[in-house]
Amino acid sequence: MTTPPEDLAYRDALGELDDIVAELEADDVDVDVVAERLERAAALVTELQRRIHDATLRVEQLAPRLERAADASEEQVT
Repeated sequence: MTTPPEDLAYRDALGELDDIVAELEADDVDVDVVAERLERAAALVTELQRRIHDATLRVEQLAPRLERAADASEEQVT
């Protein structure tokens, strides 16, 4: 049974995607599994993009707080 992409660690999902790409680029690719592998690759890409998007939003939300904390820390030093 294949682990759902959302249950994989980011690194594991990316590694599996790399493996699929290598498999599909091989000269001896099994035509019978191409559609299945492409479907899995699409699910992995969707999940990886979602995580990148979520991480970007978190960074954008945290950046102002970090700047304020750095400014406050700098003011205390001077």
